[in-house]
Amino acid sequence: MPLIEQSAAILALWALLGYLLGSVPFGMLLSRVMNLGDLRSIGSGNIGATNVLRTGNKTAALLTLLLDGGKAAVAVLLARALAGEDAAQLAGLMAFFGHCFPLWLRFKGGKGVATFFGLLLALNPLVGLACCATWLAAFALWRISSLAAITAASASTVWMAALGAQTILLLGMALTVLVFFTHRANIDRLRAGTEPKFGKN
Repeated sequence: MPLIEQSAAILALWALLGYLLGSVPFGMLLSRVMNLGDLRSIGSGNIGATNVLRTGNKTAALLTLLLDGGKAAVAVLLARALAGEDAAQLAGLMAFFGHCFPLWLRFKGGKGVATFFGLLLALNPLVGLACCATWLAAFALWRISSLAAITAASASTVWMAALGAQTILLLGMALTVLVFFTHRANIDRLRAGTEPKFGKN
């Protein structure tokens, strides 16, 4: 983990800002603006890009993916520029937490995959790219989005160690646990062999 250089008050401020940025439900906002229906009553009811794609609107899904990743990246980069690395990591973690557990949606948000990639790309581009490549390889092999996400999250700390990014290793462990938690229903279906492949759900 990085050296703690900021005061508790400064870190608390960036934690709050990160959470607020992360909790913006771009998938729901885009679905409403583009008249795609109530995202919570479509498919899995999730607010992320995968469920937006189930509306049939690829543009909305792509925008959701970019914005959900971008909000975490913005939180990290702003905190890093204005406070330091300790604030950046905390802001990124809380952006992820805000996306998954937004106050405005009774703490029922997305699964955090795009947000996970966005904050890793901002914190350490090499680690972020390696995790994105891991997701792509796993998805190409199995055609199951949730399994690809779990695989990428599991590999993230390995990539951090291999690429000399030890200062974000503790954060990576926390994010991996959170990704597994948000995908717990998917894990149950994977174990049961009922998790749908892409294009068949």
